[in-house]
Amino acid sequence: VQLVESGGDFVQPGGSLRLSCVASGFPFHSYSLSWVRQVPGKGLEWVSSVSSGTGETKEYVKAVQGRFTISRDNAKKTVYLQMNSLKPEDTGVYYCVRSLTWPPEKTKGYWGRGTQVTVSL
Repeated sequence: VQLVESGGDFVQPGGSLRLSCVASGFPFHSYSLSWVRQVPGKGLEWVSSVSSGTGETKEYVKAVQGRFTISRDNAKKTVYLQMNSLKPEDTGVYYCVRSLTWPPEKTKGYWGRGTQVTVSL
């Protein structure tokens, strides 16, 4: 199993970013996928999940509802996180995760290496 994130960057408040996670080593369409972020000075925070198959079911933490959109492209084996109206509190390392446990733990499930998002003036 391999998950490779990209798209993180430095952006000003109110800006947008799109994160991508390219997967390999497993039947992509069969698994739900999640984004989890690690905020400086805080623990891991689940951000969003998309169901397997067509990705009909999407869930978000309250703090990002209405601003972030998760999606998947099974042909490209890629999951996306479109982030709009970014705030400084969105700063952190964003991880793509398969088989996420609760609460999130990096030693459980499959995690990418993460991509850094920094929202600041």
